[in-house]
Amino acid sequence: MSSSENNTVVEQNAVVKFWNFVFFDLGDKRTNDWPLLGSPVPGLTILGLYLYFCLSLGRKWMANRPPFKLTKTLIAYNFIQVVVSVWIFFEALDAAWLRDYSWRCEPVDFSRTPKAMRIAWAVYMYFLAKISELLDTIFFVLRKKDNQVSFLHVYHHTTMPMIAWGAAKYFPGGHGTFIGLVNSFIHIIMYTYYMLAAFGPKMQPYLWWKKYITTLQLGQFLATFLHSCQLLIYDCGYPRFAMYFVLPNAAFFFWLFSDFYRKAYSNSKAGSRRKPSKGSDTENNNVDKNCNTKKPVYTNGTAEKIELNGKSPFPKQNGVTHRVNGNGNLKTE
Repeated sequence: MSSSENNTVVEQNAVVKFWNFVFFDLGDKRTNDWPLLGSPVPGLTILGLYLYFCLSLGRKWMANRPPFKLTKTLIAYNFIQVVVSVWIFFEALDAAWLRDYSWRCEPVDFSRTPKAMRIAWAVYMYFLAKISELLDTIFFVLRKKDNQVSFLHVYHHTTMPMIAWGAAKYFPGGHGTFIGLVNSFIHIIMYTYYMLAAFGPKMQPYLWWKKYITTLQLGQFLATFLHSCQLLIYDCGYPRFAMYFVLPNAAFFFWLFSDFYRKAYSNSKAGSRRKPSKGSDTENNNVDKNCNTKKPVYTNGTAEKIELNGKSPFPKQNGVTHRVNGNGNLKTE
């Protein structure tokens, strides 16, 4: 065997040893063999296919197709997400945070006691929940809601499964479970909103609290950032290197969601106070200074004039035809 071949074998062995060290030796022996946790390849493959479908293939496939309604599917899907989030939230409280967990600094219990395994299983289920939430974006694509497939949405749905994978594989328990606790609580509210919204326009009057979901999400990122910062001060055995991923990501999420809130809600308030834009009835001189339209107004659900025997069934007042509701009531001046 030549020296170059020997070097290749040595390099390959070094890569294999490094791979095994990072993804097996460092991993939690209790969860190493659980589905999708053995190596990062399955999870990264899922995320790669997700990104390819949502950013390329799915949009091309839907280009000449009508959007899917998916009403019943969305109701069922969001209901399941609510149930899963409630379960994770309850497990995090009942097994840890309302028991003997320290709010300052809590190490991971790597034992196989029933309590430790219960917490590890809840962390694993949280990871699987993040994988299942990739369907959020897929449903947007199938419904041709491309405006919803924003950088914020895709980044959030891509990074959260990776963070949850790392937690389930390396430290399923301890201080970091606070993130899952708060996030599951937010998702109970968020997916309840989505489930109700899926019922259609009849539910819209009861969904006035939509913007407060974003406010809660901002509070979530602030709370998890401050809670995680304690590990930079206190040492209880929880791996500090995890904070180099968690803290920048929490700060970036906070900035992204703040920007979304400002554009979605603050700008909408400012826009409501602006003068009518070009293309509006006022700008095109279809409305006079007394806010009366200069053209006939029909409110029969269309822009068409209804005539019987060649005549309009509605009387004219000052040269303007009026009908103010679908019950046939006429406006008089």
